[in-house]
Amino acid sequence: MDTVELFKTAGVAIRTNKTRSVLTTLGIIIGVASVILLVAVGNGLQAYVTGEFEALGANRVMVMPGKVKFGSAPPGFGVEAKFDFEDVEKIGKLGSPISEVLGMVVRAVTVKYMNKSVDAWVAGVNQGYLKLGNLEIARGRFISEDMVRRSQMGGVIGADISEKLFRRGEEPVGKEIDITGGKIKVIGVLEKKGGLGVGGSDENSYVLLPVTAARKLTGAKTPAMVMVSMENTESIPVGVKKVKDYFYRRGLTDDDFTVMEPKELLSSISSLLGVVTGALSGIAAISLVVGGIGIANIMLVSVTERTREIGLRKALGGTKRDILLQFLIEAVVLSVVGGMIGVGIGWGLSLVLSRFIQTSVTGWSVGLAFGISAAVGIISGLAPAIRAGRLDPIEALRYE
Repeated sequence: MDTVELFKTAGVAIRTNKTRSVLTTLGIIIGVASVILLVAVGNGLQAYVTGEFEALGANRVMVMPGKVKFGSAPPGFGVEAKFDFEDVEKIGKLGSPISEVLGMVVRAVTVKYMNKSVDAWVAGVNQGYLKLGNLEIARGRFISEDMVRRSQMGGVIGADISEKLFRRGEEPVGKEIDITGGKIKVIGVLEKKGGLGVGGSDENSYVLLPVTAARKLTGAKTPAMVMVSMENTESIPVGVKKVKDYFYRRGLTDDDFTVMEPKELLSSISSLLGVVTGALSGIAAISLVVGGIGIANIMLVSVTERTREIGLRKALGGTKRDILLQFLIEAVVLSVVGGMIGVGIGWGLSLVLSRFIQTSVTGWSVGLAFGISAAVGIISGLAPAIRAGRLDPIEALRYE
């Protein structure tokens, strides 16, 4: 039998048992669709995080207390900085290429208004944080230089805090909220946005105060982190060296502080997201293995059901190779068709999901999922095909 005839025979066998064929390929369809969808979500998340970092600016670095590695506790938690706000001021006077320095206070707090309360983050910042943090004001105004100088108890709240504390249509600007027993006048509301802020928190849950007022309110004597803005991206290495040299002259070691550049943070996050995506895809791929077992099981049943057919084909001149290829092609066709349907479903679901979150279907994920489905067909169909090819034609013809 030539190759074309073998494929025709496989097609007839599959069409003869439509329901069984559909159920057999279901595991492959689900597995391929799951792998493509999860990889698409993971890639979209990586692209989103990359965009957020680029939006924040590639010319800024963060100085954190202690030896910080990605995945450790957020800044300000369990680590007391061995540098203070006076050091922050001195770093700001180191000159070019350092253009701006901000020492921040960060605390988890409970914010109250009348009979409502919400968990939030209070962050002590200065007037430059609006640009540094890539934030926008929805209503009211931002913290001014005068407020920082006078330690004025006025704050800008995140969109989520505004929605949870105030009724729809109620104007938050001008109202007083309570933070750890201190009264804060709301001077502005931030535009709702995605992304992570200080300490890995959602910026929609911020209360931004003048850094001097935040220090008084929280009793913080040292900054939770320091943001250092350089003149441009090319000058980052020079600026980082200046910052490190300053701390070394103060007697600090590499275990006392960590200077994290945007590319290092992005690399760490991308690596973590890559691991998570790979792990989830691996879990999804288990259904491919289950689908392969289903194909192997059905093909073994098919060999048993068609024993007389196999005997007849061998009696008419069919070789062991012809019989083996016939059943192997049936298994591969089931897997490949299931893989194609799975690719279509996975791609379609990612397009639907992209209306709500960012997704990105890549060629390699489609190729990988499709390739795995084909391999599953070959591997799962091999044993039944070999069994069919080894059947003795006389015994096969006698089979009832």
